[in-house]
Amino acid sequence: MSERAAPFYCPYCGDEDLRPGEQGRGAWECAGCNRAFTLTFLGLLTRGLQRPDGGEET
Repeated sequence: MSERAAPFYCPYCGDEDLRPGEQGRGAWECAGCNRAFTLTFLGLLTRGLQRPDGGEET
């Protein structure tokens, strides 16, 4: 997968005015709070998600 994940809003201030970072490596810059951040995939859950009603996630 070569496409980078694009955030919809800044995780710090919630502003939607985001630009790809100049420093590369998947960084994003927020015009609202002047912060830079990255999105990171951590991995898959081994047991998956479970619904509160006891049913399986589809």
